[in-house]
This record gives sequence, structure tokens and C-alpha cells, in this order.
Amino acid sequence: MAPVGPSFTAIDFETANSHPSSACAVGLVKVWRGRVVDRDSWLIRPPVEHAAFLDWNVRIHGIREADVAGAATWAEQLPRILAFADGDAFVAHNAGFDMGVIRAACTLSGDLLPDADYLCSVQVARRTYRLDSYKLPLAAAAAGFSAFRHHDPLADAEACAAIVVDACRVHGADDLAGLSAATGARLRPLDAEARLARAS
Repeated sequence: MAPVGPSFTAIDFETANSHPSSACAVGLVKVWRGRVVDRDSWLIRPPVEHAAFLDWNVRIHGIREADVAGAATWAEQLPRILAFADGDAFVAHNAGFDMGVIRAACTLSGDLLPDADYLCSVQVARRTYRLDSYKLPLAAAAAGFSAFRHHDPLADAEACAAIVVDACRVHGADDLAGLSAATGARLRPLDAEARLARAS
């Protein structure tokens, strides 16, 4: 009997500064039927308009301007993200931030927004666990995933994936649609306007 469980791609970005288009690293974890089947991460060179690395951000993730000097730009590496996801819905912890990175970076580069849905694991965690805080380390620990390097984008994506897989187990959901129905955490389109235009 084939395993039953959610399939999705967890994603996490780190940024050089407070501008959402300043992505400097991404972590990706592919989950298929509730099991991690692939993982990857790489550096991104922020756009020249928002390329400054603020001390605050560097203290958080440890990535410096010199580290990304030879990295691909957003437009150059976006196809790699999309190829990894291969049509999956995205899941992110505080997804408004990570989806905001995609939107802002695509707007600045002139790339079309991916036609993908996304789910926020913070919203899922709030409706699954009773915690004092739903920050990623605490929510991940509740899901049985702990002792990871917070703000490493791959480790954060893995933690996010663990939360969603465990929440599906708790709620008896076989997929993200079922988890959304059980928790009220909405599956949203990344490009709502384009999705609406196609439907009309």
C-alpha cells in the first residue's frame, strides 16, 4: 500500500536587508507523501538596487556580501527554484515574508510570479499546538524536530516541513487541502490576480 501523506515544497529565504527583494539565500525541502525526498540550498546575489548587507541581517544569518559575489541573481536562479518545486504548493513559516520575497524579487526582475499555492506553517502550528510562542524553533520542537541551526535556510525549511507533516498526522489530513480544511489555515495563490483573471 502506497504511503499517504502531504506533498509540498518547504521554502525559506534569508535577506541582505529589510527590503523583500534582497534575497541572499534560499533553502528548499521537497516532501512527497509525508516523506522528505530531496533538499537543496544555495546563495543568491541581491539586486544592485538593494544589495547592501545590514549588520542586523548578517548577525542573524551569517551571510556577507563577499559570500554572494559569484552567486546567481534572482532572475538567473528562479528557474532552479521552480524546477525543484516542480508544481508543488509552497509551505513557509511566516509565509507572508517568504512569499513577499518572491513577489518583490519578481517585480524588480520583471519575472512572472509562479503559478503556485502556498500555506503558512505558523497558522497551521497555531491551530495544532498549544505553545507560548509559535516561532519556528518552538513550533518545530512541538513537531519533534529540534536542535537545528535556526536561520540556516535549509535547516529552517526542514523544520517547516516537519511542522506541516506532523500537523497532518495530528489532524488526520492526507494532503495540504485536508490540512487547510482541518485548521482553517488557507491555501492561497501566490499570484491571486492572475489566478482570478484565468478563472473569469
